[in-house]
Amino acid sequence: MKKKVKNAASSDSQAKVSTLSIDIGGTGLKASVLDRTGKMLVDRVRVATPYPCTPKILLKALADLIAPLPPFDRISVGFPGVIRDGRTLTAPHFSERPWCNFPLAAALSKRFGKPVRLLNDAEVQGFGIVKGRGLEVVLTLGTGAGTAVFRDGVLMPHLELAQHPIHLNKTYNDHIGSEALLRDGAKKWSHHVHKPIKILNSLLHYDQLYLGGGNGNKVIRPPRDVRIVSNQAGITGGIRLWDADIDGLFARGQ
Repeated sequence: MKKKVKNAASSDSQAKVSTLSIDIGGTGLKASVLDRTGKMLVDRVRVATPYPCTPKILLKALADLIAPLPPFDRISVGFPGVIRDGRTLTAPHFSERPWCNFPLAAALSKRFGKPVRLLNDAEVQGFGIVKGRGLEVVLTLGTGAGTAVFRDGVLMPHLELAQHPIHLNKTYNDHIGSEALLRDGAKKWSHHVHKPIKILNSLLHYDQLYLGGGNGNKVIRPPRDVRIVSNQAGITGGIRLWDADIDGLFARGQ
């Protein structure tokens, strides 16, 4: 009888675990607290990303951002750069040098006193989108471009295509980022977006491609085999970072 009571209490405790999910973008910082199913317990909060954006400045901005949110037990974070073992290897939208090999997961855990799991922002969004069938690719369109690749729901090694030249020495970030949208207008920019979609299909022969990010819904007449998804997945996808089947992604550094 005692064992049954203990298990029931444990299940009840697990059901009440809440997750702070943070989406760090080149334009905005967004966050909400999720229940165990990934549903937002409160409306998303947002502030503009501060510039310059050094680690110290970002940590302070995130503390201010989450101050009005309810209590949480753990933290999921998406960051716009290459992530390895809880560290940021690149930060193309910020000043690169301070972010090179910076232990962001550990710094956040120390600041907020909770366990932290950190991935690239497109990968976090992908976890909130993919169906787990075949080869699925996520292309996020925001300040820059982000990519994530999943095979049968399993995250593949990160491809930093945003920094890859695509046209006249311009990278994906240059060619289809928010500056290009403002400069060229939605019609011309949308035409440009079709090129990396074709490249991704040629490289990967994906089964499904998802367009996400803050500008994903601004693409005019996307190809028929492309699905536009809500940018909310950059927050709600954070719940998947704590699932047991992906514990191995964080075994070394977090």
